[in-house]
Amino acid sequence: MSTAVVRTSEGWWVQRADGRIHPVETDAGTTAELLADRPAVERADRAEGGWEEGGWEELGSRELLSPVTSPCRVVAQMVNYRSHAIDSGFDPELVPTAFFRKASGSVTGPTAEIVRPGHVRLLDYEVELGLVLGAPLPLDTDVTSATLGRYVAALVVANDISARDLQLPKTQFYESKSYPTFTPLGPRLLLVDEDDLASLERLRLVCTVNGEVRQDSPATDMITKPDRALTALARFQTMAPGDVLLTGTPGGTALRSPGKALELIGSLLPPAKKWQVFFARQAKNPAYLKPGDIVTTSIATPDRSLDLGTQRTPVRAATPKEHS
Repeated sequence: MSTAVVRTSEGWWVQRADGRIHPVETDAGTTAELLADRPAVERADRAEGGWEEGGWEELGSRELLSPVTSPCRVVAQMVNYRSHAIDSGFDPELVPTAFFRKASGSVTGPTAEIVRPGHVRLLDYEVELGLVLGAPLPLDTDVTSATLGRYVAALVVANDISARDLQLPKTQFYESKSYPTFTPLGPRLLLVDEDDLASLERLRLVCTVNGEVRQDSPATDMITKPDRALTALARFQTMAPGDVLLTGTPGGTALRSPGKALELIGSLLPPAKKWQVFFARQAKNPAYLKPGDIVTTSIATPDRSLDLGTQRTPVRAATPKEHS
């Protein structure tokens, strides 16, 4: 059975379905240390009593922090949902399993502001399911659906914020996705067991912008499932407890393929002219994030037996003293 944990400046808390919280009596300062102290989490989860007895209490005005602490490895899968592949102009049956890294300095909390750098105009959203490692993943590990629980200890909502005007002409994923605030995580660190992991395909990922649904997809749309993704990653990359793998985003992002005809025309243009035309078209797309927008992302099963919670992140422009 899953257990929801949240983090504030005061420490770690178990959170019930009704939103009330109970402190976890632990010295853990990092996510890896918390995952290693499961007995403390279990004691908090079993706690009884009300606020007067020092038991469960309201979250109140406490600010939720990312339940995945930094530094950590943040690895992400490229196109990994059939709907996203189609939006991007790819054949889902031919999309390879591929990865990129994000700077852990991009990690932020589930209610923190997303800051758009001054030189970025095409800021995009990508709701993703994050797998949080609870044990080392050595090189050449063969992960199966039966052994997934040995390595994955928790799930988390992620938003892979992306500066498309940097990503595309430079083919530079690391820079375009690694600015501070570009990886909101949380609110919940959902600790899971083997039975929960067997239900991952029941999860539904939803992203809204200003209340308008932009992405809404079941996890069954995934191309490379978590066990196969971790196996592929372990061919060249070790992972440690507290590291996170983002498993791709569904269709519905602001960026979409212009279509085969326009791609063909673009291929005939000099590179500088091609990108000039492309970005001129993209600048007219109102779906890109702009200051004042409110982005919400949530992941849960229909019956809420697995509920990772909902992020609510406002977008603002960088100030002159911030990155420009």
